[in-house]
Amino acid sequence: MTVPRTASLFGFSCFALLIVSLPSVAAAQVATLSTGGAQPAGTPSPATDSPKSEGPTNSQAPSGAVGGMGDINLYPKRVVIDDRNRVASVGVYNKTANTGDYEISIADMMMTTDGRLVEPATVKQGDATLARLKGAVEMVRFSPHRFTLPGNESQMVRLMARVSPDLPPGEYRTHVSVIAVPPGDDGLTIDEVTKGKPATNGIGVRITPRFGISIPMIVRVGETTLTAGLKDLSVATAPDGQRLIRLIVTRSGTRSAFGDITVTAPGAPKPVAMIRGVGVYPEVDERGVVLPIDPSVDARFTARGTRLTVSYVDDDFAPGKTLVRQEFVVP
Repeated sequence: MTVPRTASLFGFSCFALLIVSLPSVAAAQVATLSTGGAQPAGTPSPATDSPKSEGPTNSQAPSGAVGGMGDINLYPKRVVIDDRNRVASVGVYNKTANTGDYEISIADMMMTTDGRLVEPATVKQGDATLARLKGAVEMVRFSPHRFTLPGNESQMVRLMARVSPDLPPGEYRTHVSVIAVPPGDDGLTIDEVTKGKPATNGIGVRITPRFGISIPMIVRVGETTLTAGLKDLSVATAPDGQRLIRLIVTRSGTRSAFGDITVTAPGAPKPVAMIRGVGVYPEVDERGVVLPIDPSVDARFTARGTRLTVSYVDDDFAPGKTLVRQEFVVP
C-alpha cells in the first residue's frame, strides 16, 4: 500500500518507504514525504561505463546536489532537456562511509495549487488539473536501474527522451526517484503468501526504512512560453509566533516557472525573507507559497506601513532574469 505523496517547495522531494516485514509471511509498504533543500558542496568526478564511478573522496556532497533524509544526494536538482539535446545525466552520491544498494524509478506526478505533488492514480477522474497534466514517463529511458555504490562515491544515471515527431509543442514532465535498498531478506511478499508459499521462520514484524529522493525531469518540445505573476501578498503570524509572508505565484503559458523568491525592505541589510527553488508546473495556473520571515531581521522592517518588494527570479530558462517584481505595503 502506498500513501499519496506530497511535495516540497523545491520541485524535488525526499521520502522514506517504511517496509513492514512479516518474515516468511508478508511485506507491505507505507510511503511518506517531506521537503528537502539544496546542499552545495564538493565536485563529483566524471562517470564511466562501469556500474559505479569514483566520486569525492570525503563526505561532502557534489556541488549543486540536493539531499534530505538518508544517505542519498542527487545532482543536479532538476533535469531539463529540449530539442537540442535529448540526453541527460543525474548523479547519485552516497554521502556515507558505507556501501549501499540503490534503485532508480520514474513516475509522473501532478502538482496541486497548494504545491503538493500527488500520484495521478490518487486523483479523481475528471479533475481539471489532471486533464492538463502532460506526463513524460512513456518517453523516457534510463540506465542503470539498480546499482551498488561504495561510500563517498558517485554514480551517473543516463536519461534519454524519445520524442515522437508529431508530439505537440509544450512541456512534458516525469520524476526520477532514487531509493536506498535495505540489506537482507525482508521475508515473503503478500503475493507469495496468497499463493501458498509456506512460512519457515514463524511470524514476526520488522520495520525497515527505505530512504529516497526524487527530482523532476522536464522535456520541452518546440517553443514554449511563460508569464509569471504575484498576488494576494500578506503578512501573518503562525500559532508558534513565527511571522510569515503569504503569497500566490501565478503562471500562464506552456512552460513551468522555477526560481527563487526574495522579499526586501528599504534600509534592511539583508532580505526579510527568501526561499529557493519555487516551481509552478503547467497543470496549475497558480500555487500558494509561505515564506518565514527571518527572525534576525529587525521587526521594524516588517512593521505596519512598511513597503516590501517581492522578486521572483528565474533559475531555469533564463537564470538570473526577474520573472516578476511587486511591491506591497504591510497592512
